[in-house]
Amino acid sequence: MTTLEIRDLHVDVAQTDSDAEPIHILKGVDLTVKSGETHAIMGPNGSGKSTLSYAIAGHPKYQVTSGSITLDGEDVLEMSVDERARAGLFLAMQYPVEVPGVSMSNFLRTAATAVRGEAPKLRHWVKETKEAMTALEIDPSFSERSVNEGFSGGEKKRHEILQLDLLKPKIAILDETDSGLDVDALRVVSEGVNRYKERDNGGVLLITHYTRILRYIKPEFVHVFVNGRVVESGGPELADVLEENGYERFTSAAKAG
Repeated sequence: MTTLEIRDLHVDVAQTDSDAEPIHILKGVDLTVKSGETHAIMGPNGSGKSTLSYAIAGHPKYQVTSGSITLDGEDVLEMSVDERARAGLFLAMQYPVEVPGVSMSNFLRTAATAVRGEAPKLRHWVKETKEAMTALEIDPSFSERSVNEGFSGGEKKRHEILQLDLLKPKIAILDETDSGLDVDALRVVSEGVNRYKERDNGGVLLITHYTRILRYIKPEFVHVFVNGRVVESGGPELADVLEENGYERFTSAAKAG
């Protein structure tokens, strides 16, 4: 059983102008995600959802000013980015970056070697990669293309889930994985996430604006995120309330507070 525990997390974000004061985004986040659980974080634009994901992953632009993040009792904030990945944390980014000149096949095998601590046996790796790409309906020719270069939004998101499938982390943070996906790509990506959860007993922290992905990926817990903190938590029925009524009740309460 793996546990990611976030307690009273406060995070500032550096501005583009180096002389400008950082912006205080997260204002005391408390959250616990365990193996085999899916937590959906839902909230309006600008509420700090992506900031939470980057802070967990260790992006240098996001400075934790107080609070804690632990993985099985180990201090995540003391780990470098690559140490966090080896410890079992994974981030599927909202906007995956392009890496010209680095093929997908080299990138994936290098990443797997770093996370697993040894290079996967080539014959087994080829079979493993082929099966994962087939399941995600990814053309085999993509393995020799540069990472995300010239990929559509849906293709980039499928390759994020391909990494999830092959790296098998303990906890997966999925930052708006549904963004920009058509119905077919949404189904394929969701099936990939569900396979990971069922096969690897992984914990999932799913960040999204909309309930449509929750028709495919069923969360046990839903959290409403407003103004840099979790303002309400509940079961999957909370997503239905948000679908029907939006975030106005929660944003109004945050402004009043």
